[in-house]
Amino acid sequence: MENEKIELTAREVELLNSKVGLKRMIQQSNFSIKRAVKYVEYEEELEHLQREMIFLQEWVIKNNEKIVILFEGRDAAGKGGAIRRITEHINPRFYRIVALDKPTEVEREQWYFQRYVEQLPKPGEIVFFDRSWYNRAVVEPVNNFCSEEEYQVFMKQVNKFEDMITETGTRLIKFYFSISKAEQAKRFDEIKSDPLKKWKMSPVDEKAQELWENYTDYKKKMFKHTGTNNNPWVVIRANKKTQARIEALEKVLEVIPYETPEKKNEE
Repeated sequence: MENEKIELTAREVELLNSKVGLKRMIQQSNFSIKRAVKYVEYEEELEHLQREMIFLQEWVIKNNEKIVILFEGRDAAGKGGAIRRITEHINPRFYRIVALDKPTEVEREQWYFQRYVEQLPKPGEIVFFDRSWYNRAVVEPVNNFCSEEEYQVFMKQVNKFEDMITETGTRLIKFYFSISKAEQAKRFDEIKSDPLKKWKMSPVDEKAQELWENYTDYKKKMFKHTGTNNNPWVVIRANKKTQARIEALEKVLEVIPYETPEKKNEE
């Protein structure tokens, strides 16, 4: 426990005395009042934004909107965790999380985008892609999972593909979760030492640190070529997981022009 004298505001005392605050203080192995306060503030803000997500989804369903949200970024950047927080309290019948495995032999012979087209939302639905067609922009060329020709064809077609999606009434948000090399290494160590998370480490993950600069080169090409005015990238600084989750939620709520009960009452 901290030895130094800490002066707390009335608000901070209130947060610490809340159910979440007391639970956090009990659970902390290396107790810190300030960290406990920050965590409760995070939980409070997260709950507020999650309530807004419920309103957003209700608006999507009512208006037969179609939403696609892509989550890209380096391995262990926190994409899955952010998706879980965004979807935690919304109706599971009206959203899907898509995390496709490597393509089958049949899929490899098809148009590259075909299997992603099949996952696009129906009216009233939100689809979250935990990695998307942008595998071919970074992961595949770095790891030699595609040829140079396949990469070039993808880069030539992707902007047109996304324009077709948005021009036919689907709203598209493209997130890139950015972490430092040191933070990735730290998270990999945590994953490997946790029996409940070890399964997350793949052969691709094992090589990620070694191929860091290669990933950086292809990432820069992706941003330069595919960050268009119509479909820009939203970069989330993700070294702090809690901050990244809040920023992603805030951006979704900012970009989608949903209505809340309060807005309706004002009308």
